[in-house]
Amino acid sequence: MAELFATLSPQDWQAIRLTLKLCLYTTVILLLLGTPLAWWLSLSDSKLRTAIQAIVALPLVLPPTVLGFYLLLLLGPHGAVGSTLEQLGFNHLAFSFSGILIGSVVYSLPFTVQPLMDSFRRMGPRPLEVAATLGACKLDQLFSVVLPLCRGGFIIAATLTFAHTLGEFGVILMLGGSIPGETQVLSVLIYDHTEAMNYAQAQQLSLGLLVSAFVVLFIVYGLNRRNQREAVL
Repeated sequence: MAELFATLSPQDWQAIRLTLKLCLYTTVILLLLGTPLAWWLSLSDSKLRTAIQAIVALPLVLPPTVLGFYLLLLLGPHGAVGSTLEQLGFNHLAFSFSGILIGSVVYSLPFTVQPLMDSFRRMGPRPLEVAATLGACKLDQLFSVVLPLCRGGFIIAATLTFAHTLGEFGVILMLGGSIPGETQVLSVLIYDHTEAMNYAQAQQLSLGLLVSAFVVLFIVYGLNRRNQREAVL
């Protein structure tokens, strides 16, 4: 493994740093946005619930290139968001880090929401009802009830989101292209190395992603097993 890192080029390290930055930002944003959404989906009886669930799950069935294409149309210079930003004196979001961050958040949304939904459903509303009768406010309920009881769900959601972002390719390539230091993440750089027939470098980076993916899945399955044991007890 030490030899692997020793042979990485500055371009490789730049892509690694950019990828980790994208993974971290995506995970934090989705935990902030996905938690209230998952809570509402797990407890709501609204007629809109099914439609919202379908929208959240769309990235699981849509080809990444399709999602990336529509985001490119939306965030590009001729799209509703991109053209509005340019009229306000800003740059459009296509082929930028902000653009691929938005794409990453949309594409990884179900990997945050689904584990949180499952965790909230297992907890149920009863613990919060008890906490409310004891005078706990909403913030107290969040930190003293929800976070401790659903800790495993949050860890799994964060881990899956980080890992899924690590291997994103289609959405990022469509929306961001391959701009070094801006949108050239590891998956895109591996493609570039392969296209240039630089197989040795592509293999090194691919091996790193393979090991990372295995570690993440090992953690997730281990946490799931522990959560199942705690639920039985």
